[in-house]
Amino acid sequence: MSKYSLLSQSEHAKLRVITERSADYGDNLMYAMTFPLEFRNIESCYPIFFAKDGESGQFYPLALFGFQRDENLYLKGNVWDATYMPLMVERNPFLIGFQQSPDIENGEKRPVVSINVESPRISETEGEALFSDSGEPSEYLQKTMENLQTIHRGHEQNKAFIAALLENDLLEGFNLDITLKDGSNNRLEGFYTINEEKLAGLQSETLGKLHEQGFLQAIYMVVASFSRVSGLIAKKNASLD
Repeated sequence: MSKYSLLSQSEHAKLRVITERSADYGDNLMYAMTFPLEFRNIESCYPIFFAKDGESGQFYPLALFGFQRDENLYLKGNVWDATYMPLMVERNPFLIGFQQSPDIENGEKRPVVSINVESPRISETEGEALFSDSGEPSEYLQKTMENLQTIHRGHEQNKAFIAALLENDLLEGFNLDITLKDGSNNRLEGFYTINEEKLAGLQSETLGKLHEQGFLQAIYMVVASFSRVSGLIAKKNASLD
């Protein structure tokens, strides 16, 4: 369950966050949203695809961890078996909220840190402290706040990135059929990837614009990340032993 509360020293001074990895803490994720600003690290470990939000209809990039719901093939007991953990996984149980501020004109809201007080990661006896004895944010909380600021920038970056992909008709749905070593046939469906044929057909002017926007490299990282699917299949086959 989730119950987010605006983080404050007065209310949450005694709280700690358990940072170990486990399905019990919600790490049995099939995928997590990602952002171009972390694609270099994501591509080194995970396949990058795209999903379409069922409510908003908006596309977003994701790092794939498994082939079915609640399957994370990088999770082995309490170990996340990858050299990089996506920001949207690492940030739990925090998120960026928005609050009206009298200091900001035009009715805009400022980002604030919220915490899921009903997360299984929350404890008063174990884990990383949020505040020091003097009431200052702990080193762990400071790093978390930096990550949340990066995520906030990532959300804004995603909007422009997806807009550029759609403008150039570069997204296409795909199905991936996988035969495992036990002979079972599996299909990954409902996701989107880069249409490489249309990418190859883009004019130099369009490629230059994508480069100026900082998106051309991100697009090629998505394409390159498809090679990580074979590693994911290998992990799936290993899990059958």
